[in-house]
Amino acid sequence: MTETRLADPSEYEAIDRLIDDAYAHDYGPSDHRDEMRFARVRAEAFDVWVARDETGELIGSVTTRRPGGASLHEDVAVDELDLRLLGVSPAARRRGVAALLMRRVIEHASESGFRAVYLKTAPNMGGAHRLYEALGFVRTEHRDGLWIGGERVLDLFSYVYPLEAVGAARSQA
Repeated sequence: MTETRLADPSEYEAIDRLIDDAYAHDYGPSDHRDEMRFARVRAEAFDVWVARDETGELIGSVTTRRPGGASLHEDVAVDELDLRLLGVSPAARRRGVAALLMRRVIEHASESGFRAVYLKTAPNMGGAHRLYEALGFVRTEHRDGLWIGGERVLDLFSYVYPLEAVGAARSQA
């Protein structure tokens, strides 16, 4: 059974390798080294989550906003939990790891009082788009783009998962 939990500092370097390998596997190597690519940097202000399989092997990771903390994107509402850098080890693909991590994010957001989960993804990440849509995320074209200092610097797609759907499903169960 796969376990999801907050990362331990001893795992940060392994998380960095996993994220680099996951993105290079799908999109080729990158020489872009934004400081946010390092788990130790993200963990200073955000929650870094991991997925480990039944043998204890690190197979996935995602980073989320903390309740009451700063957002990972400039155009996120105070009551939205946003996320970045969802990655799954190439060796663990097609085992539901990304979906498991995303469901954990949704559960955490609901438990933490957020009203929605929000994310941005590159236009060429078709597999990710299919995953988000299968989980119930809705594309929000009017929020597309990466904004820094009020300026749009990159084309990205935006998705939102309204948590009212989670509460309604729980009350009907």
